[in-house]
This record gives sequence, C-alpha cells and structure tokens, in this order.
Amino acid sequence: MMTLTEEIRLADEQGKRVGWRGWAALVVLMLPVLLISVDNTVLSFALPDISLQLGPTAVQQLWIVDVYPLVLAGFLVTMGTLGDRLGRRRMLLIGATGFAAVSAVTAFAPSAELLIAGRALMGVFGAMLMPSTLSLLRSIFTHRDQRRLAIAVWASMFSAGAALGPIVGGVLLSHFAWGSVFLMAVPVLIPLLVFAPLLVPESRDPRPGRIDPVSIVLSMATTVPIVWAIKETAVHGVGTVPLVLVVVGLTAGTLFVRRQLRAERPMLDMRLFRSGTFSGALIVNLLSVVALVGFLFFVAQHLQLIVGLSPIEAGLALVPGLAVMIAAGLIVVPIAMRAPARVVVPVALVFAFAGYVAVAFATESGSLAVLIGAFASLGAGIGAAETVSNELILSSAPVAKAGAASAVSETAYELGAVLGTAVLGGVLTALYRAHLVVPVGVPDDVAVAARETLAGAVHAAGELPAAVGQALQDAAASAFDQGAFVTALIGAALVVVAAVVAATTLGSTRSAGRSDH
Repeated sequence: MMTLTEEIRLADEQGKRVGWRGWAALVVLMLPVLLISVDNTVLSFALPDISLQLGPTAVQQLWIVDVYPLVLAGFLVTMGTLGDRLGRRRMLLIGATGFAAVSAVTAFAPSAELLIAGRALMGVFGAMLMPSTLSLLRSIFTHRDQRRLAIAVWASMFSAGAALGPIVGGVLLSHFAWGSVFLMAVPVLIPLLVFAPLLVPESRDPRPGRIDPVSIVLSMATTVPIVWAIKETAVHGVGTVPLVLVVVGLTAGTLFVRRQLRAERPMLDMRLFRSGTFSGALIVNLLSVVALVGFLFFVAQHLQLIVGLSPIEAGLALVPGLAVMIAAGLIVVPIAMRAPARVVVPVALVFAFAGYVAVAFATESGSLAVLIGAFASLGAGIGAAETVSNELILSSAPVAKAGAASAVSETAYELGAVLGTAVLGGVLTALYRAHLVVPVGVPDDVAVAARETLAGAVHAAGELPAAVGQALQDAAASAFDQGAFVTALIGAALVVVAAVVAATTLGSTRSAGRSDH
C-alpha cells in the first residue's frame, strides 16, 4: 500500500496539461469565488446602513458578520466529504442554487434576527460552493505547473472580489437599500449553473470517507462554542460562560480527532496533518485572514463614520491596496519557483507587519493618505502569503483527497474570517466602550445607544442640539480610534506569529517548483 507521499508524487508525475476547456472551466469556477469574496467586503460597507435601519445591538452586529463564515466553517468538512462521495460538481450546483435563492430572500429581512438567520442558511450552501471550487481545480489541473497558476488565479480572485466589493457596494448603497448587496448573488451564479455542466468535469474520490453523523455533530460542536466564547469574552469579558464554551469546543474537537483516527475510512483523513508543510501553511492562512478581515471590519467604519466618506468613496480609497494584493498574489509565483517557501512567506509578511503598524499610527494622525499606503503594504504581504500557502496546502494532498484538503483549507480561511471579526472586532468594540466618555447633556437613553456601536453614536449625535451632538460625535471618534490603535498592534503581532510559523514549518519546499515529496 502506497504512503501518502508516494500517492502525491505519482499523481504529479502522471499529470497531463489541459487545453482550452480546462482554462474555460477555471473561469466558470471563479464565479462563486468572486461572489463570496465580494460578499464579505460588501457586508462590511453595508454595516452602517444595516445598523441604522435594523438597529442591531453590538453583539447582533458582530453576529450579522460572523454567523455566515461560522456556519460555513462548521459544515466545510462535511460538504467536502460529501463532494468526494457524491461528486464535487454536483455539490457545486446544489450549493449555487441554494445560495442564490436564500440570498434573494435575505435581501428583504425586516429585522436583525431574520438577517442573522438568513446569513446562517447562506453559510450552509456556501459550504457546498467553496471546497468544490478548489477541489475541482486539483482534479482538473493535474500537471503541477498549470495547477500553480490556476491556484494563483483562484487566490487572486479572492483579492479581486475584495477589490470589487467596495466599488460594487458603494454603487449599490448609493442608489438602493442595503438588501441589494445580497441580491447580486443571483446574476453571478446563473452563468455558473448554465456553463458548469458543459465545461467542468465531474470528479469524486474512488474511496471516499463515509458520512458519519456523529463526526458532523462533533465538527460543529468544536467550532461554534469556541467562536461563541471569543465573542462573549470580547463583549462581556472573561466569565463562566466563555470558559464552559471553550471546554465544550476543545472536548468535541478531541473526540472528533480520535474518532477519525480510529475509523477505517474517516470523514477527514488525519494523515494530511502529518505533513509539516500542510499544517504550517494552514496556520499561515488562518492568521493572515484574521489580520486582513480584522482590518476591513475597522476601516469600513472609520472611513464612513469618522472621515465622513460616502460608501463609494470609502470603497475607492481601498482599491489601491486591494489592487496591490492581487498583483502580489500573481507576482509571487515566479519568485517562489526560485526561493523556498520558508523564506518567501516570512519576507512577504514583513510587508504586512509594516502595513499594520502604519495603520495603527494612521488612525492617530488622521491621514487618509497614510491609511491608504498602509493598506497597500498590508495587502502586498497578505496577497503573496495567501497564494503560496494555498498552493502548498493543495499540493501536499493526493488528488483523490482534494475535497478533504480543500475543505480544511477553506475551514482555515473562514474560521480566520470569523476570528478576524470576533477577536479584533470584539477587542475594538470593548476598547471603544471603555474609552467613550459621554459628554454632559446627552440623555441617558441616547448615551446607551452611543455606547453600543460607533454607528449608534453618530446617528444619535445627529438628533441632538448642534453643540452637544458634535461633542458626542468627537468623543465617539476619539474612543473608536484609540481602540483601533491597540487593535492594529494586535493585528501586527498576529502577522509576526504567522511569519515565525512559516519559517519553522514550511521547510525548504518550493511552492512553485517540483515537489520535494
């Protein structure tokens, strides 16, 4: 029986180059990737409007952002295994149909509670989409040279979506209600449903892991309590409930791993994690996304509610940095052919570290130009690191296990998105409340709303007499930026940890060269 390393080497040696149909399939598969990344950025820019119209509490505002990636992350392993068994293209089409339908309904949610519920259901169908795209790329592009480029395009499409999100969101929010950011899923996914059956070949694992209901429950019971505990700690501080939730999550995670190791044909092949490159690249992915999403959570509110830009102006202010992120993701491919990943990734993350430090001081100085330049540096580092780490994750797994490997990779990405908002967003919220000094003359009920969120403070300030309202708005802006300064330094620390992990775990593997397996 071949080892995992031998399976990967044999697949790379037998890989054949694809023709135009393979590249056409890549274009089709980029549609859901583009949609998901646009959706994440657009929602950040829609938060001020949602806050004003639906009046969510600070906790509900975090859940509006977090519930989608949280549910998605919880179901990714399950859906990846289902794709390996039932067919990855089939899961892609089911996910696209459900995602478009639920998005259309969610666009008209009349309350914060129903919006959160709609986002949760979108997460279920989103879990069918994302691992399917990456695993299908692994099965279509069996020649590693072509696969490297395809994965670079895949990773860059996330950045492209983030770049388009502010522009699309700005245009939509300037002319339509916030629900329009969900309706855009329909025209994006219709071409996928038309062309995927024609261009994308079906693929599945010849020996898939069995569908294990107990493992499904355990995987959800691992992610949900841990992230919930982080949210509770960020909003209410350390207490009994967060500690209990952490214990529940860790216990469920331990039971999940033990069950997979004992199973003859597990849902998730734990042999994948024996590779230092695979595990290290996952951690780099996770921490990079935490840093990026945490920044976007802060900057969308800073640009609109403090600097005073319109949604479209705020989007345009971020475009240079997001364009740099796309370019860095593509430029790093030939660089990584000549240098080991343990060098390329840490060097890239130096730019991300410098960007986060600059972001911290940009909030203090109030300079929009400094903020734009800082995000460009951050984007360069994250874009390059994400491309290299994604290629390493997928190339460290055999093609038959592409669904499982893709699901794990996407879990790291989506969990990073959750933690970026829950940890950095939660810390920012807590610091904002701690630093906010409500001016004399502000009614008690207004003060309560102002302490909940920055958007609540700005809205309340507009309804007060001019002098008192301006004093409240200034106090809220000062409290928010003080919190953002500390939060940015925490983001910089996370980038340092990612660089250390990359330097110590990725070995001498070249992400764009022949495999060292």
